[in-house]
Amino acid sequence: MIHIIDYGAGNLGSIVNMINFIGGEAILTNDPTEIENAEKLILPGVGHFDHGMNKLIKSNLIPILNDKVLNKNTPILGICLGAQMMCEKSEEGDVPGLGWFNADVKKFDANLGIRIPHMGWNYVEAKKNTTLSKVNDEEQRFYFVHSYYMNAHDQEDVLFNTNYGTNFASGLNKNNIYACQFHPEKSHKYGISLMKKFLSL
Repeated sequence: MIHIIDYGAGNLGSIVNMINFIGGEAILTNDPTEIENAEKLILPGVGHFDHGMNKLIKSNLIPILNDKVLNKNTPILGICLGAQMMCEKSEEGDVPGLGWFNADVKKFDANLGIRIPHMGWNYVEAKKNTTLSKVNDEEQRFYFVHSYYMNAHDQEDVLFNTNYGTNFASGLNKNNIYACQFHPEKSHKYGISLMKKFLSL
């Protein structure tokens, strides 16, 4: 059973549909008791960093998430804004992030001659071996929609790397915490493969 955190700022339906499609079971919840008993968690998110963090703060779920993730080592996957919120801060706003990664969130530089937002399919390179990523896996492509990217200060936390005008961390990992800038639920066979691996944790 995967508990998807419903704090009012996520694209939830497509995540539930994918998990059901691959044979898993998912529920949407903002119930602290359900989260306390969860075996795995997903933190989704779309939109503005401050909006997402303020929604999460108002949900009163941050203390229990910190306990589950940092103390009880419950596997968690952050997707898009949910991944960025796992960082310390963002140029998109003033509200501090969760701080689970030694990373901040920066805006793509339009002077690089790229279109912002970064939207569509792009290649993802695995940087270390984990259950979610194997360095020797075939070349993978995932679907992105974002104007800001995760800037990791600890390179050992970089799970995936992608180039869009500049190289950036499209995935982070530290112990039980996984973060993906791309949308696995919109990435067809590559997203299905990644989500199956998350289910297997």
